[in-house]
Amino acid sequence: MTRIVDVGAHVPPESVPVAEIGRDLGMDSAHLRVIRRIFGFSEVRMAPGMDQAGIMAAAVSRLDAFADVRHRVRYVVQARTMPVASPYPVNPLHEACRKLGLDHATAFTLTEHACAGGLLALHTCGEMLAADGDPDALGLVLVGEKIFTPMARQVPGSSINGESTAAVLVSPSGRGADQVVAYASRAYPRFHGRLEAEKATPEFQQMYPEALAEVLVEAAARGGLDLADVDLILPHNVAKVSWQRLCRVLGYPVERVFLDNVPVTGHCFGADAFVAYRALVDGGRLKPGDHYLMATAGLGATFAATLVRH
Repeated sequence: MTRIVDVGAHVPPESVPVAEIGRDLGMDSAHLRVIRRIFGFSEVRMAPGMDQAGIMAAAVSRLDAFADVRHRVRYVVQARTMPVASPYPVNPLHEACRKLGLDHATAFTLTEHACAGGLLALHTCGEMLAADGDPDALGLVLVGEKIFTPMARQVPGSSINGESTAAVLVSPSGRGADQVVAYASRAYPRFHGRLEAEKATPEFQQMYPEALAEVLVEAAARGGLDLADVDLILPHNVAKVSWQRLCRVLGYPVERVFLDNVPVTGHCFGADAFVAYRALVDGGRLKPGDHYLMATAGLGATFAATLVRH
């Protein structure tokens, strides 16, 4: 059974007000009021002077025992949201591996699930380690993006994006703190591609809550639980109002959805749930035996949820 051994989160110290980002993107004052008051965004964390390899390595540096287990890492999996992450021929993943002393590991990137890619990478890493049959082997999942185009600074009508990242150390055995119980994912390829997504925006907005609700309920059910039995939801950081509406549909208390990071970090692509996990553990808000759901949606469109026992 896949275990999460540790999670390292790099939350850059520099905060940028969303008003500043909005002005750069040509938003008027009415649009900015919606971003702040309805969506709940206040600022985002940015890492000027650091490239993609640097922000990934920074997250790994937050893993307490990484230096002691580096030699056991067999796979390094980058879950990438943006289809283009850097100009050719730069390869941030290979650069990060060299910085981290992981040249011995098999490193590759997962794409096409957008912000849902982090949960896919966690699932894939666990499946590969289990198939290898080596209980001492580890996997390393890297999530979060460097924003290097104006388009990547926001998801229109949903979020303002930041550069926080996370590193997840994965084991196939029972030697981790958190046990992955179930994973559920559904794809809606008719929304794939920017032009298609723009044409289908009203349809996507209409089906979004139902599609996300389905994977949440499915992941809980695969773990033998009703959604009401789940102690916390660790969400992707999109507009707070969308989570409030979803909770009304599900009959789930919005107070049990961890939204504290929305005004502080912004939406950090596939890293949101893992950055939230680190904040909850550091704050003593996850108790042994608690079940939590990591939940996300990726443009394109993929909806995913992972049930984990702390």
